Amino acid sequence: MCGIVGVTGKDNAVQILVDGLQKLEYRGYDSAGIYVNDQKGEDFLVKTTGRIAELRQKITPDVHGSTGIGHTRWATHGGVTVDNAHPHFSNDDRFYLVHNGVIENFQELKDTYLKDVPFKSQTDTEVVVQLVDKFAVEDHLDAKSALVKTLGLLKGSSYAFLMMDREQPDTMFVAKQKSPLLIGVGDGFNVVCSDAFAMLRETHEFLELMDGEVVTITPNSVDIQDADGKAVTRDPFHVDMDPNEADKGTYPFYMLKEVDEQPNVMRKLTQTYLNGEGKPEIDDQLIKAMQAADRLYIVGAGTSYHAGLIGKRLFEKLTSMPTEVHVSSEFAYEQPLLSAKPFFIFLTQSGETADSREVLSNVNEAGYPSLTITNVENSTLSREANFTLLLHAGPEIAVASTKAYTAQIALEAILAKALGEDLGLDAAKAFDVRTQLALVANGMQAIVDEKDKLEGLSNEFLMDTNRAFYIGRGIDQAVSLEAALKLKEISYVQAEGFASGELKHGTIALIEKGTPVIGIITQAKTASLTRSNLQETIARGAKTMTIVRESLATDDDDLVLPDVDELLMPLLSVVPAQLLAYYTSLNKGLDVDKPRNLAKSVTVE
Repeated sequence: MCGIVGVTGKDNAVQILVDGLQKLEYRGYDSAGIYVNDQKGEDFLVKTTGRIAELRQKITPDVHGSTGIGHTRWATHGGVTVDNAHPHFSNDDRFYLVHNGVIENFQELKDTYLKDVPFKSQTDTEVVVQLVDKFAVEDHLDAKSALVKTLGLLKGSSYAFLMMDREQPDTMFVAKQKSPLLIGVGDGFNVVCSDAFAMLRETHEFLELMDGEVVTITPNSVDIQDADGKAVTRDPFHVDMDPNEADKGTYPFYMLKEVDEQPNVMRKLTQTYLNGEGKPEIDDQLIKAMQAADRLYIVGAGTSYHAGLIGKRLFEKLTSMPTEVHVSSEFAYEQPLLSAKPFFIFLTQSGETADSREVLSNVNEAGYPSLTITNVENSTLSREANFTLLLHAGPEIAVASTKAYTAQIALEAILAKALGEDLGLDAAKAFDVRTQLALVANGMQAIVDEKDKLEGLSNEFLMDTNRAFYIGRGIDQAVSLEAALKLKEISYVQAEGFASGELKHGTIALIEKGTPVIGIITQAKTASLTRSNLQETIARGAKTMTIVRESLATDDDDLVLPDVDELLMPLLSVVPAQLLAYYTSLNKGLDVDKPRNLAKSVTVE
């Protein structure tokens, strides 16, 4: 949620800031703004509600500068207004600040220190910039010292701050706690961003920041100070990513591009994690740490939680190791009774999910081993876990996750195969993951090539309804949850995924004439049962659609999927659901990539 960019030492700072903010649109926002200074006494503040395109329109030709900060805001404290948009500034116009996160004790600080200060916004952020100004003036502190004093008053907060002082017009001040922020290093310039690819056109060299650090940045220097005030030296890391990977190309929306990229993601994972003989190449220390466990705990949120439900089946079938799956926001504050030797697996597309990080902090405090499976190298959950496996899916920009979800499942399959083989289990030895993922890639391609058919089914079943149900049993029920999430996320149809056998225990009361019920049928053991449940809904007037694997299909089925191993059928059965959601949203005239009220990276709890 929210995005931060900053630059110093570049004459075209305005263009860099606005282009960077546009790259961060995927994070979710409802207003945006920039502040720039030209080092010659001229500075400019431009803010607007709405999209980056509207910000561009408000930036007149006279707006220029070589140092500046920018922000896309997701409304939390205060509504969507220009006054509440960032950057915020002190009453004497000296300090300008952008902020990601939440200041939990902002009202207490306002009442204690700022009773006589007039406020322009309803945000928690303005409290911080007014406090910095107060301490700078009354205590005769420089900008950095005033910021540090302010940080010491913030309780239980998550934040990423980027601040400028008109008295030091080429300098930016940075501080972070729990919320992600990176510094990009250049030759005679430096940049700041919430996500590296916002600034990949400027640099590929980045410095990671740790919680509690405060940084002073000029065009030629980056000075990092830890929470105890000691200087920190840190080498940059290289981000090996083509900035063009984050472009839509000829696609109308990122989501469609990312759905189409899934076959190649499957191939990339096999090339990365399997050798020429198809055997997994996974860090031996990771496998040993997992072998030493008596139970696996998979933790995730939203789509990643759903991928974990598939992972549970993979690990239990291929490794015979008991596996639990937990919603991170629940686990963080209602931790269940753990086994004696737990091993934790964190699934996260961004590697910055605040709820999952809270769980990982508790896990680290207890000394339990952990693995993060993520798409973002050097992300917070990657750095703080004992082990990391990268998804190698390329940038995923659309809010509704597609290729990251299927990559998580595929990588779970490879990891389960590796662990099971190392344990000497026959089920894992017999599971030819390379061949199966090759079949999955081909099957995905066949499905995405049927876009016209899927658009037709969307128009027939989903365009004229405000609710729908996906049903299945076992592993198909887990896919039903993800399928329903995709539909509700971007088309605003109230969709629910259910275990089909549970329909008659309450939910069938909601079935009436014309209600869409979509059955996912890929498991031989339960196929006839799910078909029977569909008949029960038809008897109540439901309009049913079936998504069925080829070996279980009849002439009456709507979508027939190629056959792969049952454990990997979720990689195929979810693709039609992704495209059904896409076309429903598209033909309703909605913003497929940026659905209302949602953000790609949820960095606040």
